[in-house]
Amino acid sequence: MRIKCCGITRVRDAQYADQMGADAIGVVLFSSASPRSVSVERAREIFRAVSPFTATVAVTHTTSEEELAQILALIPTAIQIFHPFIFTEAPGVKVIRAVKRGDQLPEDCDAIVVDDSRGTGRLFDGSFARDAVQRSKVPVILAGGLTPENVGEAIRLVQPYAVDVATGIEQSPGIKDTEKIRAFIAACREE
Repeated sequence: MRIKCCGITRVRDAQYADQMGADAIGVVLFSSASPRSVSVERAREIFRAVSPFTATVAVTHTTSEEELAQILALIPTAIQIFHPFIFTEAPGVKVIRAVKRGDQLPEDCDAIVVDDSRGTGRLFDGSFARDAVQRSKVPVILAGGLTPENVGEAIRLVQPYAVDVATGIEQSPGIKDTEKIRAFIAACREE
């Protein structure tokens, strides 16, 4: 199972998740409502701190083309976007589009993340997530309310390509808990 530890705000949290075996590190940018949002400079520091085999994902709720250009200039492995940006030419990074119940499943992307939670920790909708996995033509990433205690069952139920966790590995918003990171990754690897 592939694992993204998201909402990383500190270099040491990114490095710990990387050392424990996370496949991807996510940072939130240009999302003023999120306590996990970091500056472009902090995102650059976090991305540079992880090993070359760990993917970097820039997550944003921005609707601004200018802010999107600043994110793309970081050259992350992928961008995870909630706004339906249209790319007239290849953006130079993988594109992950976020969907929630009721959304059409996009095909103009490299993967989708099923995320009703939007960083709030609310548990995913199992029937919508399973349906998305069955119907999507691109890989499906499961997010929403995942914890070390429930991720194993979520993987068995949904059979996603990957899982994405933020609040489930925190001691407080944006501050990760090393024991929760370790336990989450271990639970995923057991599946």
